[in-house]
Amino acid sequence: MSQDKIDILTRALAREKAARKEAEKILEAKSSELYEVNKKLSESNTELETLLNKTDSQLQGVFENIIDSYVIIDLFGNILKMNDAAVGLLDFDDAKEDYNLLDIVDPRDAELVQNSFKKLFKEGAITDFEVNIITKRNKRFLAHINASIIYDGDIAVAAQGIVRDITMEKEAAGKLIQSEKRLEDLLKNLDSGILVEDENRKMVLINDAFSNFFLKSAKANIEKGDDCSLAGEKNKVLFKDPERFVKSVELAVKNKVLVRNEEFQTLDGRIFERDFVPIFNGEEYKGHMWSYKDVTLQRNYSKSLEFQKQKYQNIIANMNLGMAELDLNDNILLVNQSFADMTGYTKEELIGAKGKDILPVKDDVKLVNKKVKERKKGRTDSYELRIKNKAGEIRYWLVSGAPNYNLNGEVIGSIGVNFDITDFKNLQLQKENLLNKLESSNDSLQEYAHIVSHDLKSPLRSINALVSWIKADNKEKLDETSLQNFDLIDTTLEKMEQLISDILEYSSVGFDDSEKADVNLNDLVNGLIDILYVPEHVSINILEPLPSIYGVKTKLQQLFQNLISNAIKFIDKEKGLIDISVKDLGIYYQFSIKDNGIGIEKKFHDKIFKVFHSLNKRKDSTGIGLSIVQKIVELHNGEIWLESEPTKGTTFYFTISKDINK
Repeated sequence: MSQDKIDILTRALAREKAARKEAEKILEAKSSELYEVNKKLSESNTELETLLNKTDSQLQGVFENIIDSYVIIDLFGNILKMNDAAVGLLDFDDAKEDYNLLDIVDPRDAELVQNSFKKLFKEGAITDFEVNIITKRNKRFLAHINASIIYDGDIAVAAQGIVRDITMEKEAAGKLIQSEKRLEDLLKNLDSGILVEDENRKMVLINDAFSNFFLKSAKANIEKGDDCSLAGEKNKVLFKDPERFVKSVELAVKNKVLVRNEEFQTLDGRIFERDFVPIFNGEEYKGHMWSYKDVTLQRNYSKSLEFQKQKYQNIIANMNLGMAELDLNDNILLVNQSFADMTGYTKEELIGAKGKDILPVKDDVKLVNKKVKERKKGRTDSYELRIKNKAGEIRYWLVSGAPNYNLNGEVIGSIGVNFDITDFKNLQLQKENLLNKLESSNDSLQEYAHIVSHDLKSPLRSINALVSWIKADNKEKLDETSLQNFDLIDTTLEKMEQLISDILEYSSVGFDDSEKADVNLNDLVNGLIDILYVPEHVSINILEPLPSIYGVKTKLQQLFQNLISNAIKFIDKEKGLIDISVKDLGIYYQFSIKDNGIGIEKKFHDKIFKVFHSLNKRKDSTGIGLSIVQKIVELHNGEIWLESEPTKGTTFYFTISKDINK
C-alpha cells in the first residue's frame, strides 16, 4: 500500500475517533437530563414514546420506561452506551464493552436488519421491530425494538433504542391463540347449538348446530360482530310459547347468572334444553354463551320408557305369578298382589321381612340358603319349594330365581317369579298312585292271562286227544264225511290254540329298561331270513345297510319277522319280491318293507291294525299279528302305516326313535 493511501486512511480514522469522542461528550452532557426523565417515567412500564423536547433533537426517542434495556449505537452499529438492563439482556461483561450489535443478530435475519436500518435513517424512528438475537454466550431470544435517531442539529450522529425479550410473550400468545382455536373448533363441532355474545351482545362465535337448529328454520343469517339483541325476536316464531322465549332471553341477559336446562318446544315438535352461561374476567362482565341441546329423542324415549314401565308394572301386578324382589340379605323389597295372595300375608307384612324366615317349610330352608348364595354369584335357575302360608297350609311352588343387577353390573339382590303348582303336584301324586295301581293290575292281568291260556289249552288238548282216539278206534267204521268232520274239528282246535297263544303274546308285549341294548339290525334281519321259510319264487332284498339302534332285541326281531312273514304269505305272483329299506330322518329312522303281493284296499288300511281283524280267512291267521307289530313300534317311540293298491302290492312303513331313554 502506498504512503498516500496510508495517510488518507489514518486521517479518516482520526476523524472518526474525534467524532466518537465528541458524541460521548454530548451524551455525557445530557446524561443528567436523561436520568431525570427516567426517574419520572420509571413507574409506567408501557410502550416507549418520544418525550423529549422538540428543541433538543439529541434527546428525541427516549422511551417511557427506561428500566428496559436501553442502548445507544453509532451509525455503524457500534455500541456507545447501554444501561445495566441491556448488559444483562445481551450477556455483556459491562456497559463499556466494545461490541457491534450487528454481530449478535441471527444470520437469518441479516437482510431484515439492513432494511430496518434504512427505514430508521429515512424516517428517523422504527417501532415494534422484532429480530432474533444470539448473544456472545449463545443465548437466543426474540427481541422487540423501538429505536430513533439522535441528531446534533440537523446531523444524525447516533441511534438509541429500547430492547425487550419477548420470547415468552410470543410463546404465550401462540399458545393462547392455539387454545382459542381449539376451543373454537370444539364449540363448532358440538352437537349442542352454541352462540357466544360479548358484553354488548355482539356475536363472537356461532356453530353449525345452532344454525341448523334455528337460523335455517327462521331463514335468517348472522355473522361475527352482528348485534344479537334482536335474535330473540327473530327466533321466537319457531316456538310454541314465543313470548316466554323472548322474556327468558331478556331476563337471563339482565340478571347475568347461570341458567340451566330451560326447556322449550318448537312448533314442529322438537324439544330443546337451553343453558345461559355468563362470562366474567374477575368482576368484569365480558359476555355470555347460549347453549341449545335437542332432547326430543331423549324426551320421547323417556316417555316411551315410562309408558313401558307402567305397562309392565300393570302386567306384573295383575299376573297370576307371584313376583318378589329381595336384597342380598334376603330381605323382601317388593312384591306384587299375586305373591301376597299366594302367601296369605299382606304386602305390608311381607316387605322388610326375610323371605326364608316366614315362607319355606323347615326342611327346605337349607335349599333356600343354597339358592341365595348362588344368586350372589350370578346364577339363574328354577326349583321346587314347599312353603307354609299364613293359614299354615303347605303349598308347592315352582320358583324361577335370577340375580338383580344395578347399572354398574353389580349383583344387588335377586328377583323371584313363583308359580303355585300345588294342584299340579296333587294330580301328579294321583297319577303316580294310578300308575302304581295300573302296574299292579297289569301284572295281575298278565298272570291271569297265563292262567287262563293254560286252563283253556288243557281242555283243547284233551278234546284233540279224544278226537284222535275216536278216529283211530273207529277208522274202519267211519265214512268219508265223518272223517272230514273230524279233520275240521282238528283244524278248529289248532286255530283255537293259536288264537289263545296270540292273545297271550299281545297282552304280554312290553319291556323294562333292563332289556334295552344296542341292536345291529343288519345282523338281526339277515339272521331272520336264514331261519324263515322263504319259497323259491320269492326273493328278499336289503337295499342298504341297516343301522344299529337302541331297543329290545326280541321285540325288534318279532317286529321284522311278522312283517316279512306277512309279505311272504300274501305274495301271489310267479316271481315274488320283498324290498327292505331305511332312511335316516334325524331323530329317528324310517324303515319300509315292500312286497308285490295281493295288496290291500284303502278302506281297510286303518282296520288291519285292530285286534282280531283279518282280511283273509286263513287258518294260520288270527288277526292279531299286525296289532302286535303296532304295539312294538309304539314301544320304540315310533309310528306305523302303509301304502297299498290291490293286485300291485303293499309297503309297510314304520319309524323307530334313535333315543328311547338311552
